[in-house]
Amino acid sequence: MKTTFTARHFEASADLQQYCRDSVEKLEQFYDRIVMCDIILEPTPSDENPQQAEIIVKVPRKILTAKESASSYEQAIHNAVETVSRQLKKYKEKMHAVN
Repeated sequence: MKTTFTARHFEASADLQQYCRDSVEKLEQFYDRIVMCDIILEPTPSDENPQQAEIIVKVPRKILTAKESASSYEQAIHNAVETVSRQLKKYKEKMHAVN
């Protein structure tokens, strides 16, 4: 799986980048034919949840996305990975139902 990382309007630390990459790699346990994964982190104007994480996962014939805001980038990434993992499970079930 090819992974790209983008931090908009701030400089992401190496630790944060590694945390994000490690988190999305876990998605492969739900579906092993993921083509590509884009991670986009950016600050939001919200006072309650100022950090936002977006994950865009490309699988054959479909693009899955999740956008989550939280008080930290780590929490936002965690929530987004959970959302995408649910989507992947649903997608995998549909693909097996078709075959």
